[in-house]
Amino acid sequence: MPKTRLLVISMLSALLAACGGNKSATAPEADAQKAAAVTAKVTQSRLNNADKEPGQWMTYGGTYNEQRFSGLKQITADNIKELGLAWFADFDTNRGQESTPLMVDGVIYVSQAWSKVNAYDAKTGAVLWQYDPKVSGEFGARGCCDVVNRGVAVWNGKVYVGVYDGRLVALDAATGKEVWSTLTTDQSKFYTITGAPRVANGKVFIGNGGAEYIYRGYVSAYDAETGKQVWRFYTLPGNPADGFENKAMEMAAKTWTGKWWEKGGGGSTWDAITYDPKTNLLLMGVGNGAPWNSKARSPDGGDNLFTVSIVAVDADTGEYKWHYQEIPSEEWDYDAVQQITVADIPINGTTRHVAMQATKSGYYYMVDATTGQLLVANNFVPVNWTSGYDLATGRPVINDAARYTKAEGPRIAQPGPVGAHSWHSMAFSPNTGLLYIPARESSIAYTVMPNGSPGNFNLNVNFTGGDKAYDEPGNKIPRGGDTKILAWDPVQGKAAWSVVTAGSAVGMQVTASNVLFSGNGAKREMQAFKADTGEQIWSYPVQAGIAAGSMSYEIDGEQYLAQVVGGGGPGGYYAPTYARLLVFKLGGKAQLPPNAEYTQAPFAPPAQTATADEVAKGGTIYGGACAICHGDGGASRGMFPDLRRSPLLVSQQAFDQVVLGGIRKDKGMTSFEGKLTAEETALVRAYMVDRAIAAKNAPAFAPPGQ
Repeated sequence: MPKTRLLVISMLSALLAACGGNKSATAPEADAQKAAAVTAKVTQSRLNNADKEPGQWMTYGGTYNEQRFSGLKQITADNIKELGLAWFADFDTNRGQESTPLMVDGVIYVSQAWSKVNAYDAKTGAVLWQYDPKVSGEFGARGCCDVVNRGVAVWNGKVYVGVYDGRLVALDAATGKEVWSTLTTDQSKFYTITGAPRVANGKVFIGNGGAEYIYRGYVSAYDAETGKQVWRFYTLPGNPADGFENKAMEMAAKTWTGKWWEKGGGGSTWDAITYDPKTNLLLMGVGNGAPWNSKARSPDGGDNLFTVSIVAVDADTGEYKWHYQEIPSEEWDYDAVQQITVADIPINGTTRHVAMQATKSGYYYMVDATTGQLLVANNFVPVNWTSGYDLATGRPVINDAARYTKAEGPRIAQPGPVGAHSWHSMAFSPNTGLLYIPARESSIAYTVMPNGSPGNFNLNVNFTGGDKAYDEPGNKIPRGGDTKILAWDPVQGKAAWSVVTAGSAVGMQVTASNVLFSGNGAKREMQAFKADTGEQIWSYPVQAGIAAGSMSYEIDGEQYLAQVVGGGGPGGYYAPTYARLLVFKLGGKAQLPPNAEYTQAPFAPPAQTATADEVAKGGTIYGGACAICHGDGGASRGMFPDLRRSPLLVSQQAFDQVVLGGIRKDKGMTSFEGKLTAEETALVRAYMVDRAIAAKNAPAFAPPGQ
């Protein structure tokens, strides 16, 4: 490369670094940065030996073992007070942000909501390219939990992203242009992709979500160069009359009854996929059954394989090798789709190759990663659905008092469906020997809904009207509980220390210098702790929601810390965007701009013209069709607007233009034409007017901006 061009690149990098923020590069700047970049020359050998390159972060969990452990040591408890912002980059959507970036050879690759992908110069923050898969806004209503994306994979000069609408896309790492695109799902059904792909041996692995709907789960492998499907493993059997894809499905079918295939079956793998190079096995975490109500999906009982299981298949062929089912015939949405971490751990004087998972059920499981044998099963938060596990059989002892399918009225289960640990990343330190779990205490009252499920959902469960269960004599289960950072001894199955935080859980990363990075969702700040003791040693206000796990990398002898933040602000997607990639280093001097002022619309409902009976009917319709996104009574405090403040309430015509006409589908507000009638939307509007009047008359419960 000519010396003059190198000088130009150097000057541009220095200027951007001095500015701190991401001032989107002009075309000449971006071209210069692209010319300087080494474009993701990731091979199987590099990924197998990723721990030997601690300055890189080449796969979602840092290495194939998904430990979220960085071997970098420059940032320590002694100097962490000097850790400051090096640069930041604003995203162009303020929906939920859940991704962990990758950094390969000086370039950061990061996904954001709506499955968009950006590439940045990892030292300066210069924009190298941006990719938008242009997901139709109507797909936003097809998933349970926002249009999030948790990350990308990189291999042989390509970046892979699972797109929310079911596509798997390969991008040129140098330009961001599509190399190939493969549709992995039936788009006529409510499948979605939010998880990060994994790549090994020339194949890209991806699952999908949708077990709240009519759904049959599977994980697929695609040729990394061409996008051609190599194999597909279904997580539960289909209609026996159609024949079984393999012997595993024939075996699993014996654990189901009735016509489960007509109800979907469930078994989504929407997050946990771990490739283990030591065994060449792909370990996949499988979700709950569909409907959630076990009697509705399998009326005469049965274990319902392979729901709520860890399943191991040959990574090259997809051939079934072993499984461990954590909860047979599960009915509480305790899916096993949380991160699966692999490690070599001394147990009783012998080093065992193990897989570890802490799930929504509140239980931590350790199994032999080669055979699936259960080694440890202990609860890490209070639970009431089981009294423990029989290690000889691997089965839990179910508490029938928590089984709503065996009750006439509501029954409390602890945890609730939000789970004790969801997708938020754990971390494992070989130095401390501890597993770090973002944990949450919760409960909910379940009631059988025999005639179906609210809205499009396939649950056969009702969550309304169950509060009386908490008031029953002798009940000691609280409605909520603490959110914690939990340092867990994986062999003894007990806590070494814990720190109570607030708000939603935040992902973990731990470093070789005994620093644990996480965050506090309620305070909207990053935090750092001593990994061996839990002593807090650093915090930084990020001005936005925080949930994803961070990562570390090194350039020119400097350690950097990268964290994605954003989503969940008051006002929903109308509020100012605080979705960003933040990058820190020792001595960083960049400053975030002040928060833009935002005031929510006042409560200004029209006069109520509906009867009390009509309002009640509207509330029932709202609960089935709208509450999943807009919250109880329309009082969303997350990604969607507070409907009680909506100016649309003053006009049924304007209200129907959105609800039936779909004029805001680009925001993810799909049309309900064909699902709701004009008479039903009038009832929903009457209900929302009622809720808005109540909020206006009780300002203490709804302060401005909340």
